Amino acid sequence: MIDSNWIYLGALINLIGSLTYVIATVRGQTKPNRVTWFLWALAPLIAFAAMLGEGVSPLDGLMTFMVGFGPLMIFIASFVNKNSVWKITRFDMICGALSVIGIIAWAFTRTGNIAIFFSIVADGLALLPTLIKGWKEPETENYVVFMNGAISAVITILAIKVYDFQHLAFPVYIFIACFTMFVIIRFKIGKKFSKSFHS
Repeated sequence: MIDSNWIYLGALINLIGSLTYVIATVRGQTKPNRVTWFLWALAPLIAFAAMLGEGVSPLDGLMTFMVGFGPLMIFIASFVNKNSVWKITRFDMICGALSVIGIIAWAFTRTGNIAIFFSIVADGLALLPTLIKGWKEPETENYVVFMNGAISAVITILAIKVYDFQHLAFPVYIFIACFTMFVIIRFKIGKKFSKSFHS
């Protein structure tokens, strides 16, 4: 495996990806779904706190922190340019509500690994509106933030020295989620699928 200090590089790569999305949002080039990005900020930050509570070092948890900090910046940026916001649908609200239920479930358990599990569930539910938006209208998204998130997750996974749930669960989930979003947006999979289906 690689030295733990590589996690700093992963965090920097993640930050760069988030900043590209922030700039694109302020310019109106992307249309973030506020429900998704708010919950994407909340769930990882809760997971980070839970990881620290389970004895994970701040360095090993840095990627999880950055996965929450980046969306927090994007959520705030969505208020700068009113034209850059994706219209929130009933489906978004349902996913958001289910995500919040997952966070509340953590609050009642107060157990670190359960908190990490529910944070992953909450984050995954928050992902669904943006996943569907990226599938239908990839031009409203920016794939760089997801590409960098996937790279950061891989670096973190390779640098972690302890292989247990509290160390690996969130980085593995983030890699799967970010890589999926990157592929869907970068290669416009939904639109290609729709064309082949209707041709």
